[in-house]
Amino acid sequence: MIEIRGLNKIFPSKNGPITALRDIDLEIQDGEIFGIIGLSGAGKSTLVRCINLLERPTSGEVLVDGRSLTQMPQKELLRVRQTIGMIFQSFNLLEQRTVLQNICYPLEIAKVSKNQAIARAKELLELVGLTDRMLSYPSQLSGGQKQRVAIARALATSPKYLLCDEATSALDPNTTQSILDLLKEINTTMGVTIIVITHEMRVIEQICDRVAVIGESRIAEIGDVREVFRSPQSDVARNLLLPHGKSYETVTGGTRLRLVFEGEVSERPIIANLVLECQTPVNIMFADMRDIDGKAYGQTLLELPDEPGLLERACAYLNAQGVHFTREV
Repeated sequence: MIEIRGLNKIFPSKNGPITALRDIDLEIQDGEIFGIIGLSGAGKSTLVRCINLLERPTSGEVLVDGRSLTQMPQKELLRVRQTIGMIFQSFNLLEQRTVLQNICYPLEIAKVSKNQAIARAKELLELVGLTDRMLSYPSQLSGGQKQRVAIARALATSPKYLLCDEATSALDPNTTQSILDLLKEINTTMGVTIIVITHEMRVIEQICDRVAVIGESRIAEIGDVREVFRSPQSDVARNLLLPHGKSYETVTGGTRLRLVFEGEVSERPIIANLVLECQTPVNIMFADMRDIDGKAYGQTLLELPDEPGLLERACAYLNAQGVHFTREV
């Protein structure tokens, strides 16, 4: 388990200190895929780099399996870091090394014999589906292939934890999906605990069990991914779920409701019946579908006319139909 207690990170600057992280408390359970999401500049990448002490916190503690990394001597810290793999948005491959040599690199540092390192690298190339590219150089690979090599390299020392810092941000949607499927497979078959840093809610929804939403250097909320989708408690989460939300502020004269559809509710014409039942037009401002843990979830943002009694009738109808909804401000 990874535990973060009272973590703060402050960077000096010409204009005074900048607080990147403030009072962070997290627990990441063994075997789960845990997401950390936030908008650009929220502090999420700094947080993931503090987990393995690539960035040393200004204060607070990081504990891995009950051992405080922040209190460890450097030599011991280097050994523990071998249990924490990491992949990056920019892949960070060594351009002058072949795919096979890139994967062998962390094993060389760990003083594993050459034959054992090559054997381990070949196993991992099979896992990530790149056996036929072992003698290629990074410049000869696509973005998705480079990230697969980076994943294989991160797994070379058989880590217990894998940190993914915006690992799919530079990839197209199809390639992103294949990388997410690979990470899910690694978690399921190898039992590796995965921490996913991203600004994309769809990435969180597809593979994560729980999520921490970070905004303005603080944790805004933590919860099961499905519950955060159904009932976001923070403005940050609502903005991530309704990414065009700011433009809605210019729409006037009505009340906005966010409807969440799941299970059999999604198969019924709820909105059409709402119009007939309440005898009123509605404005559909936003709608989409999400796949969360293999189950379809839908959301729709409606604007209702500002008429006496209408909101009460609409809410009563939605409650009777078993539709989860929230009023948006």
